[in-house]
Amino acid sequence: MSEPSVPGVRGAIFWDTRDITPFRNGHVRTSVGGLAEGLSGAIWGFLKGKAAGRIDVAGDVPRLKRLAGKTAKSVYDAVFTSMEPDRLITLARSYPGWAGLCYVIAGLLVYKHGGYFRASELLQRGLSIRIDDAASQFSASYLRRVVTRVEVAERIDVPVLFSEESVFLALSHCFRETGQTAEALDALASLPPSLPTALARCTAAAALERHADVVAWTEGLRNTDDLSAALLLIRAQSLRVLGEREAAQAALVEVLRRKKTSLALRNDALTDRALSKLEVRQRPSPRPFVAERVRRGKPEDAEPDAVDGIRKDIEVRRMWNKDFGEPGG
Repeated sequence: MSEPSVPGVRGAIFWDTRDITPFRNGHVRTSVGGLAEGLSGAIWGFLKGKAAGRIDVAGDVPRLKRLAGKTAKSVYDAVFTSMEPDRLITLARSYPGWAGLCYVIAGLLVYKHGGYFRASELLQRGLSIRIDDAASQFSASYLRRVVTRVEVAERIDVPVLFSEESVFLALSHCFRETGQTAEALDALASLPPSLPTALARCTAAAALERHADVVAWTEGLRNTDDLSAALLLIRAQSLRVLGEREAAQAALVEVLRRKKTSLALRNDALTDRALSKLEVRQRPSPRPFVAERVRRGKPEDAEPDAVDGIRKDIEVRRMWNKDFGEPGG
């Protein structure tokens, strides 16, 4: 279960004190970048042929040992030479001691192909079955280089080496995609602190309107990379919902502080900052006096919504010019 929202048990969940983690650099997707990646991916898939649909591996596929048993050979072929999860499911039914491992890998393969509902079923089934020593040894020997690219927040992908985190992060994303947000949050409760896990948890918590938890889990966060910048954006949005406008502005300033922050994240921070300033400065239109002003021959005041729209447009242009315009413009 996820952490309860009571004082004394909540705290920052992004501090990863491990020397070696299963994570690699995160990636921020953009509309233009997505088109380019899609094109390059199609070209690369054409060049690789059938290998494009197989499970991803960091570097070369590990070589199978000569004395490997029949079961190990069958699972090895199903993992590294096939893009069909059904082969692994068949092996899970044939070798009960390997069933948990086969279902998990099949789930990760389906997840790679975008089948979130089926992937969640396979991952949950695999996690519920204990594997024997032979399957555990196979996992340690051959699966350490398997990589799963997991979406931990909107537009944020993180490549994760095969581990408890890769499985539970993928399962959590499957739950989010299928509308099971509470289950998505619960799936991450047992994982150790890390930025990718914090992003996934705060994304789910914010969707559940647990904004106080988001603020507590991100206390003390600084912008050190794009993952932390994305997490600061979620923190700012939750602070804004809670009415903590100054703290929300401070989080957005921290996103903008690091010049190498992704342009997409910087643009999001600028947009949120502009919206927050407009909310503070905007005042209710004098609707009770509209009829009187029309009677006095001032029909332009009869459309306060249009006036407010013009005022917003002027304010946004002023802030844009301040950030991006010429000096003195």
